Amino acid sequence: MQQPSGTHLAQINIARGFAAVDSPEMKGFAERIDAVNAIAERSEGFVWRFTGETGQATDVRFTNDPRDLLNISVWETPKHLADFVFNTAHRKVYARKAEWFEAPKGPTFAMWWIKAGEIPTPGEALDRLEHLRAHGSSPEAFTWADLPEAKAILERRCA
Repeated sequence: MQQPSGTHLAQINIARGFAAVDSPEMKGFAERIDAVNAIAERSEGFVWRFTGETGQATDVRFTNDPRDLLNISVWETPKHLADFVFNTAHRKVYARKAEWFEAPKGPTFAMWWIKAGEIPTPGEALDRLEHLRAHGSSPEAFTWADLPEAKAILERRCA
């Protein structure tokens, strides 16, 4: 799927922790959040990330379960997002996800094109993820495997 002219890449990912993010069980994850977010914000191609009213996306409840977390961000291109995900400290935190998060039962990550200058709402982002779950990849919501540069991205992730 080629990036349309005049667009950026939006992404959502959700996860269910073994406990609430402010619990002792999640301390190892929680103490890394600010540093990883700071790296994202300094990364080339970073446009925006959802922070909620308190400045922390981890404080936003999108279900009744306080263990559920969401992350939404916008990047200039898939390469910029991939560089952050797979080539920064984020990669080390992601590699440890099984220590803090339940194994997902379906897709927990979706991407879509958004007009440059627009910012997705949590509702829109969750709708995109639900669309991916219900219908599979499409221009409405897709995964790394749907991008031309996916092979190189996935090879770097697995290296």
